[in-house]
Amino acid sequence: MILKNGRIFNAQGRFEWADVQIIGDRIAKVAPPNTLEGDEVLDVSGKYVTPGFIDLHIHGSDGADFCDSVDGSEEHIRKMAAFLGKQGVTSFLGTTMTFSEEILTKILTTARPLFGQEGMGAVLRGVNMEGPFFNMAKKGAQAAEYIMDPDIGMFERLYECSGGNIVLADVAPELPGAVEYIEAVSKKCTVSIAHTNANYDEAMAGFNAGATHVTHLFNAMPAFTHRAPGVVGAAADRAGHVEMICDGVHLHPAMVRAVFAMFGEDRVCIISDSLRACGMPNGEYTLGGQKFIMKDGLATLEDGTIAGSATCLAEGFRRTVGFGVPLETALRAATINPAQAAGLFDELGSITAGKRADVLVLDSALMPGEIFIGGVRQ
Repeated sequence: MILKNGRIFNAQGRFEWADVQIIGDRIAKVAPPNTLEGDEVLDVSGKYVTPGFIDLHIHGSDGADFCDSVDGSEEHIRKMAAFLGKQGVTSFLGTTMTFSEEILTKILTTARPLFGQEGMGAVLRGVNMEGPFFNMAKKGAQAAEYIMDPDIGMFERLYECSGGNIVLADVAPELPGAVEYIEAVSKKCTVSIAHTNANYDEAMAGFNAGATHVTHLFNAMPAFTHRAPGVVGAAADRAGHVEMICDGVHLHPAMVRAVFAMFGEDRVCIISDSLRACGMPNGEYTLGGQKFIMKDGLATLEDGTIAGSATCLAEGFRRTVGFGVPLETALRAATINPAQAAGLFDELGSITAGKRADVLVLDSALMPGEIFIGGVRQ
């Protein structure tokens, strides 16, 4: 397949005019425009040829939740993957909630055969272990009965159960034993600061111990103020990457623009943090054993706590551009940066010869007209 004369998004996070050749599951060549020939040619003149979106933090979509797999059925994960693939999200990390070790073990046991599996739609690249090592004061929509202090042994057992596929592990750095936990766990995966009441010094201790990532910046953490910069201030100084939920609910558009101004274009990852209500009608749903209500894109627990997002990453990307963030910057935050944060940039995240052919052809409204996952036209 030759994609001819498109505006391709390269590894430097910039657009250039080029032809792209896909052979099998690889991007075989990137060449000057109108120079490649083949039996199957798709004219993409004037369109954007981009990598598939990568969602580091997603709980569910299309009525299914990653944690539904506690019942031993793969159906829930497959349903999520199929939905995401149709939106242009080609890779994702299934994200857990705060549960007991027993429940998390069941979820990871079900997911293990599906890591890296082709043909489901989006590819499940691993797990984002969100909880249970959180501060009760900033639990958000996490279940209070399962919150506990960091336990290295528990992580190691779950990591082994997953087949080494926990890619992100979240923790509140101010908890007893958290620094030691971060030191140990950061040797195996990316550690993210999350659901925390840490002040600046406590957050810096977490970064110094090996944390490099921050989960849904501003949400479930202290406010960023001029005398108490907290986690946000520490992240500005030390974090490799930070996440933002760009649905227009969790953060004001001005704050989205401010984060890019503060952190730069290469440190921000757009995430969905989406729930099973994503792609579904208004109604009542569940998250981590708790009921939530989704109405017109807003998902809340019964007490009014915002529960997560009902917006797919692909739509979050478009909204980010609508908030006034430059297209190349927003696209980088949905492709290159999450690929780097998850250690996947050698394979994913840019239109580069030799990389996997997870490719989108976007029109002027940034909607995918064509989607290729592993070189297969969807």
